[in-house]
Amino acid sequence: MSPRESRVPRPRRQRGAQESLGAVVLGFESIIVFLGGLVVYGLKVLPLGIEPWWGIVGGVVMAIAMVAVSGSLRHRWALFAGWGLQVVLLLGGFLVPALAVVAVIFGGMWAYATIKGAALDRQNARRAASPDLSNGE
Repeated sequence: MSPRESRVPRPRRQRGAQESLGAVVLGFESIIVFLGGLVVYGLKVLPLGIEPWWGIVGGVVMAIAMVAVSGSLRHRWALFAGWGLQVVLLLGGFLVPALAVVAVIFGGMWAYATIKGAALDRQNARRAASPDLSNGE
């Protein structure tokens, strides 16, 4: 047997509800933000002197940031970064009001994912810590 075949796969890290829900919200939001960048480009709503293609660049940068943060949600700082991305998207509503609507909808989903996910994680931790004294009855 070669050393490669004898390796035991590492068990997967358990992800909490907050991390899972947050990753789903930011993942889907990244698609919408990219499309929002295309809208900013197509409508040419950037102030004078700024080329319209910067709308696409902004949408791509925001989408990549959201995907990166969704992959880092195991860290506490990523939750705050997610809130920061929601604020940046809300500010995009000054260019295209529809982006403000998207920010409110996904901001609400982000709030639910972070708040309710943390509550579910605490509840699951309490269940795991308390011994089952029912003895199967």
